[in-house]
Amino acid sequence: MKSDSTPTSTGKAAEEALPRVLIVTAVEAEREAVLRGLRGSSRFHVIAAGAGTAAAAAGTAAALAAGSYGCVISAGIGGGFPGRAPVGSLALASEMIAADLGAETPEGFRSAAKLGFGRVSVPARSGTVQAVAAALAAAGLTVSTGPVLTVSTATGTAETAAALAARHPGAVAEAMEGHGVAVAARHFGIAALELRAISNPVGPRDRAAWKINEALEALEAAAVILLEVL
Repeated sequence: MKSDSTPTSTGKAAEEALPRVLIVTAVEAEREAVLRGLRGSSRFHVIAAGAGTAAAAAGTAAALAAGSYGCVISAGIGGGFPGRAPVGSLALASEMIAADLGAETPEGFRSAAKLGFGRVSVPARSGTVQAVAAALAAAGLTVSTGPVLTVSTATGTAETAAALAARHPGAVAEAMEGHGVAVAARHFGIAALELRAISNPVGPRDRAAWKINEALEALEAAAVILLEVL
């Protein structure tokens, strides 16, 4: 781990030589948690672009058009699939999937991809995912890796949770921005990641039981590790 002491001029020069990283959150509380973990590093630019895929994609595209970055991360809190990503843990996306982009048919839901309207999944760079996951685990943080689903409506019933899990085997979490961030990054030819701190289980909605503060603390702890591996 790096020291908390003031960086030397040599250390600052080495940091500045590395590619900059854009981190996109939805809301200010997530942005502040990430910033606390990053400890003032100038390599990371953190924005709160707003909730949902449209705001996330627009904010990401605007930031990428205005600066030079080597990597983009969609970061924040989210829901974890029971048995895969428990509350208080972290979820790292192997791919970012637009899980409810498609159409209802008499035979059930059909994704936009199956309807011939293009891709609904953006894969993350596997080597980077493995490196970040290993570093998080080495720091004593619980992390699950797998598809993270982007939805426009957060899941609130056991039936919807079961349907999503059946359509996307191995999915570890759901949130509302990752696919939008990933599509914008892909447009600019830049690798994208998605990192979620789990505040609640995917399934029946019980807002009073959500552990938002604990999830934000996990997000802050994860951001410390990003300093070491990106």
